[in-house]
Amino acid sequence: MEENITSKLERCRHDMSPSTLAYIGDAVYELFVRTRMATRYNISAHELNKKTVALVNAKAQAEMLKRLEGMLNEEEADIVRRGRNTKSSNVPRHTSPIQYRYATGFEALIGYIYLKGDHDRLRYLLEMCLNDDNLS
Repeated sequence: MEENITSKLERCRHDMSPSTLAYIGDAVYELFVRTRMATRYNISAHELNKKTVALVNAKAQAEMLKRLEGMLNEEEADIVRRGRNTKSSNVPRHTSPIQYRYATGFEALIGYIYLKGDHDRLRYLLEMCLNDDNLS
């Protein structure tokens, strides 16, 4: 019997590179932010996108990671370190290399927890990042 995609991803998450975890984490984080914005605001899609872009960029994601310091267990902190230490040759022009590395660590963490299937932990950490103070 063929294994479904969720169990395949959960099984191989330990073998994935930090950049692959970040790739998944970026999508998960953006979907979470978009959903949050759409359910909180009754505004045009253009305005929703502007609010979303303010939170889904390297500078904002680096800040999100700072909010989580002290809340991460050893395994999660290790994933962040691996993501942060990933070399990248293409840093966006409005982002410092340090911010980009921290953002990659944040995305790797989100991707790892998502693939682990720990949706309660994922939701908790994202709620800590996206409190009402930074959604206005």
